[in-house]
Amino acid sequence: MDICFLYKRCGEMSQNIHFFKDQMSKIGVSPREFLDKEVDIDLDVVEVNLGEIETEISKISANNDKLQRFHNDLVEYKILLDKSHYYIAIAMSSNGETLSEKPKGVDADSFPGPIKPTGTSYVSSGLSNSDPHSKKTKSEASVSSGLTKPSGKTGVSSGLSIGVPNSKNPDCTKTGVSLGVRGKAAVSSRAKGKAIVSAKAVEVMSFKDVKFGPHGCELRFRLIHLWEARNVVTKMLIGLEMLLIDQEETVIQGFIPAGRIDTYLPHMKVGGIYKLNSFYGSNNKTLYRVAEPSVTITFSSSSVLSDLEDSSVCFPEDRFRFHGYEEFDAACDLRGDLYDYVGHIKLVNGQVLNDSLVLDDAEIASSRRVLLHVQTHDGPVMKLYLWDKAASDFSGKFKASGGAASVILVTTLNPKRFGDVLTLSSMTSSRVFLDSDVQATRDYLIWLNSNMDVADRVAAEIVTKTETVTIGEFFSYMKQEAAKVAWFECIATVGDVVHGSGWYYIGCGVCHTKATKGPTTLMCKKCGKSDIVGVAQ
Repeated sequence: MDICFLYKRCGEMSQNIHFFKDQMSKIGVSPREFLDKEVDIDLDVVEVNLGEIETEISKISANNDKLQRFHNDLVEYKILLDKSHYYIAIAMSSNGETLSEKPKGVDADSFPGPIKPTGTSYVSSGLSNSDPHSKKTKSEASVSSGLTKPSGKTGVSSGLSIGVPNSKNPDCTKTGVSLGVRGKAAVSSRAKGKAIVSAKAVEVMSFKDVKFGPHGCELRFRLIHLWEARNVVTKMLIGLEMLLIDQEETVIQGFIPAGRIDTYLPHMKVGGIYKLNSFYGSNNKTLYRVAEPSVTITFSSSSVLSDLEDSSVCFPEDRFRFHGYEEFDAACDLRGDLYDYVGHIKLVNGQVLNDSLVLDDAEIASSRRVLLHVQTHDGPVMKLYLWDKAASDFSGKFKASGGAASVILVTTLNPKRFGDVLTLSSMTSSRVFLDSDVQATRDYLIWLNSNMDVADRVAAEIVTKTETVTIGEFFSYMKQEAAKVAWFECIATVGDVVHGSGWYYIGCGVCHTKATKGPTTLMCKKCGKSDIVGVAQ
């Protein structure tokens, strides 16, 4: 059996166990720290049990997310209904009139609601066109809930829109309550030659001011990127995740639940500028975050999305969060925020960049990955794995460049360790840019062209040099005074498995404490020695 394969299996199961421990700690359950020494461990049984537990936890997490979204929607509905009833009651009682009253000269079928004296506003609740014989003075302000446009008048209506001049809103001081047709803007007019909206304009909110809970304000933003969110076990579609940026260059994550994707997605495209009225501020996830804010913009059932046209405000096209080797190394295996990387390519699937380099589409399709060795300036060389869509995007762009691309930028990378080697792995949200795609790659390309001597200090062909040695030769190399720190990938064959024996660890030959791996030797923390003889315990 391949030792590397067993090592990888144990590493994956170890990560699952840490994840289960975190989940148990969140609910106040303390797991046992140690196993009984008499217990025999069967890797196959452990792997099956861990898989079953992970499936159950994933289902529980998915159900909890659904319940939380349903609860948020119900809370939003309640708030909207309470506000609507409050505003209607004020409008009906402000002049001692009821909805059944009508002024002279207006037919009962066309009467939209109570009319206040000149200089005040009224709230209309009718669904029909305005009567051509009804009269209003120029100083009157009207708010319409009609779904049709009055004859000979301008305006677009999107449902019930209620506005009161002196009303108070917990989120915005300048807003009405809108229950509009999703995906369209709400504007209504009843005066010839005038565009009359609510008594006060809707307040525009910036991303940095968004808090948890429902909001009736308006957001204006550019859509940077969107991708599907699926359950890792069942592959069921959970929703659509987005990356949004406002005029203040604040980037925030957005989310559209699966049931509302068909409503909004046909009207959206990457790079488009939009405005969103009525939304819900949800708590951002703690694992694998792609943006810094602690809240996520969630499209609710009352959200109204429309294009932002003729805007004088400039919205940035993108914003990156770059990390270098030291930052990625510090965040390795923590499953925290996902950061971006920019550097130059040393190897592509083990091949040095040259004119004869050709990518094998069949191999990429079957393995679903591309392995790159990359370097930032003269820093350490790292392995970068591009998976699935990121791999196919890289292949397409690399071929389009004629194999001449040398600079790469990949977003939202997950730092991991494989065999004690720091590697970067792409995620579903990752995007790939080469050479002249964005300003960041263009800037790095300028540096690379003027500092080729610095970038070439690490010879690319020796990064993954293949050399077959025996275990004896391997130990002889380690004992040399001139030996350098290096990483080896060892492939060995298991000669025998002794059944019935308990598991063991490599410990110090003196105090029997578990040994720690150093660069080239085994170390003992208790004895304080940096070179010990390991003994199976």
